Amino acid sequence: MNASVNQYFQEIFTQNFIIVFLGLVIICINSIFVLTFFKSPIFINNPRYILYIHLVINDMIMVWITVTLFVMAYAWQNVIFSFCCPLLIIASTTQKNTPLNLAAMALERYIAICKPLHHPQICTVRRTYFLIFFIWIAGIIPPLIDLVISAILFPLFIYLQTVNACAAVKLYNTDYHYKKNMALNVIYTSFVWIVLVYTYCRVLFTAKKMSSDKVSAKKAQSTILLHGVQQLLCMLSYTTPVIDLFFARILPDQLIKISFYAYLLTNIVPRLLSPLIYGVRDQAFAKHLRKNVSCTLCVVKIESAEK
Repeated sequence: MNASVNQYFQEIFTQNFIIVFLGLVIICINSIFVLTFFKSPIFINNPRYILYIHLVINDMIMVWITVTLFVMAYAWQNVIFSFCCPLLIIASTTQKNTPLNLAAMALERYIAICKPLHHPQICTVRRTYFLIFFIWIAGIIPPLIDLVISAILFPLFIYLQTVNACAAVKLYNTDYHYKKNMALNVIYTSFVWIVLVYTYCRVLFTAKKMSSDKVSAKKAQSTILLHGVQQLLCMLSYTTPVIDLFFARILPDQLIKISFYAYLLTNIVPRLLSPLIYGVRDQAFAKHLRKNVSCTLCVVKIESAEK
């Protein structure tokens, strides 16, 4: 009995260690990208890079909150609902923001290639920040609807009670929540895919017609394709509740392991690839990134030598 209990706690500790370690790695890598953005004036006034760095910061917030919720599921069993609710709202909002941000980035590339003369007037810094504001508004609507549904279905004093686990699947598990999630996921996902397919087809058509700047057009094509790949990775996070419910019925004894691998593959891995897909691939950004990293290493070497 003691051996099985020790094995269980060892397994839980290993899973939490891996998740926390990868979460810290993602946050550290993304912090370098954010630092590069704010230290380089050419990026601050460029709508393309503003949308990209918003994607990076959004993923940092999402990883931080979801890793916290993952650890809380094992370390804190009885959580006050009023404390748990804001964490779930932030986690859900940042998750919805990612595909919407990808759609905005694809539209910016489409305008830059297909309407180059209008790009400076349409894609201004001010409009970019307004677009980011509307992305957050659209992202926060689904979790707020969950909250409203719970407030209607259950007595208001529930918000002063404790819950066994701070997870949306545990708290928002009625048929109304399920139907709402299905409907909004279809709407959000369909909208993003329509934008990605439309912009890619238009850029592809423009690339065939252009004779002077085919290189830029092909780069835009590949960029939008990468948006599609990233969108596929983001869509994996929608499958996590389905995976948990499916395996909870057929393999209830392995639910902890399955939840761990599902969260790792659908939430952590895509956020680990995101900055590498865009930041390292972009030559201008990669150049300033290498410069900042080399400068940081030089400072560290000088400080260590002085000591």
